[in-house]
Order: sequence, then C-alpha cells, then structure tokens
Amino acid sequence: MEDFKKFLFIKKGLQSITVSGYVDGVRRMEKKLGKEPSNSQMEEYIYKMYNSDYSYSHKTNTALAIERYSEFLNRPIKLGRQKKPRTIIKDTLTEAEVTRMIFCCKDLKEKAIISLLAYSGIRNKELCNLKVKDFDSGRNEIRIIQGKGLKDGVSEISAGCSKILQQYIQVYDLDEEDFMFWTYQDNQYTGGALRKRVKVISARAKIMKRVYPHLMRHSLAVNLLIRGCDIVSLKNQLRHSMLETTFHYLNSIVLKNKGTYSKFQPSYL
Repeated sequence: MEDFKKFLFIKKGLQSITVSGYVDGVRRMEKKLGKEPSNSQMEEYIYKMYNSDYSYSHKTNTALAIERYSEFLNRPIKLGRQKKPRTIIKDTLTEAEVTRMIFCCKDLKEKAIISLLAYSGIRNKELCNLKVKDFDSGRNEIRIIQGKGLKDGVSEISAGCSKILQQYIQVYDLDEEDFMFWTYQDNQYTGGALRKRVKVISARAKIMKRVYPHLMRHSLAVNLLIRGCDIVSLKNQLRHSMLETTFHYLNSIVLKNKGTYSKFQPSYL
C-alpha cells in the first residue's frame, strides 16, 4: 500500500487528502476481496456498491480509487459514473436563528467565530487556517489562502462583522502573523474544536436542528438568494469554481419560498 501511495503522489501528483481517501477506499475493498483482486472482482465490488445505499460521493470516490489502483497494478480498468442526483439543501438556518446564535455567544471569541461563519461563508478548514493579516477591515473582506482545491480567494463580510473582528483582535492582542482563532489551550483551532463549539452555541440558542460550521455557509447562500442576490455574485462570495455548483442553492430556495404563490395568486374566484 505504501508503493500505491507513492504512485499517487509521484506519478499522479495528487494532494495528500486525495491520496488518503484513495488509499482508504482500496483498503476497504481489499478487506473484502483480499490483496490485489482481479479486475473482474473489482468490477463486481463496484457493481454491488452502485446498487447500495451509500452516498453518491462515496460511490464516485471509491470508483476513482479503484481506477487508480488498477492503473498502479498495470491492468487499468475504466468504470462508469452514475448520474449525480439533484441536490436539495434542507434545514438551513433562518436569519432569526443565526441572530439567536450570535446573541447566545458567551464571549467575544465565540461571537467573532459565529459572525465570520455566518457573514462570509468560510469553510471549516479555511477558518482554522485564517490569519489576522488575511482580514482587511478597510474593505470588509477576508482573503482565503489555499482554500478548497488549493485556490486563493476573497469573501466579503458585513461592516458589523468587521467591527466584531477588530474588537476581538484588539482585546486578544493578536499580531498580523497570528492565526485568527486558537483553542483555549493556545493551540491552532482545529476542525473538531470548531464543530464542537458551533454545536454548543446552537444548543445554547435552542436551535432545533443539527448545526455544524458548513451549515452556516449553506444558510448564507440561501438567505442571500431570498434577499434577491444574483447567482453570479453568490458564486463569487462562495468562491465556487463552477456556476453549476452555485445553482444547487436555487433548488433550496423553492423549499424556502413555498408559500410565495399564495401571496401573489390572482383572485379569479
């Protein structure tokens, strides 16, 4: 498996997170089929998986892992891809629920974290890697350095969120090169710590939904669309590579605005 890992790094030039996912996928397969299974065995394995209840992303990533592994074994196979299901993002937070979470923060640090998640749409790992120098208070922007797909980008925030971040930096006496957020043990913030903190704050605010950092991103997108934001501006704010990704949120707007028709329907009867 170590040779396969080197193959992915050196020959394919993949990132460590992708390599880790492919290696895990092949290990799961070999646990059922044994070491270096035949091509027919691997095809049968993916056939059963495609007919299972696993998520679309899990099935696709497993197929990609098997293709890379068969190529490593010098007997490449090409697997088909199932059509991606239409994504509807449900249970996003309303503006009122986000407001409750911000008001239920017990200190300035929690308030800065929730406000930044809510107003910028920053991803979990991106927030953990954010440094003080990446915050531009004059422009009300944050710069994301090597975000998803190792891409750099910029996301806007509100003037109110910018003010909270300025207060937080001043109170905690942070320098330009410091990470924006730290754990209470003075370690760099981690994804696990962030998920736990968001969950605690949502429970404190009595939000009756499963709340996690990425839900704040989904909620920003839906709430911006409800307020009339155009799809291109939303794409830029979320830093999506393709417009098709942003269009997924339009499906969610249908659910949110379900009662709109009754407000505007003609009075025929």
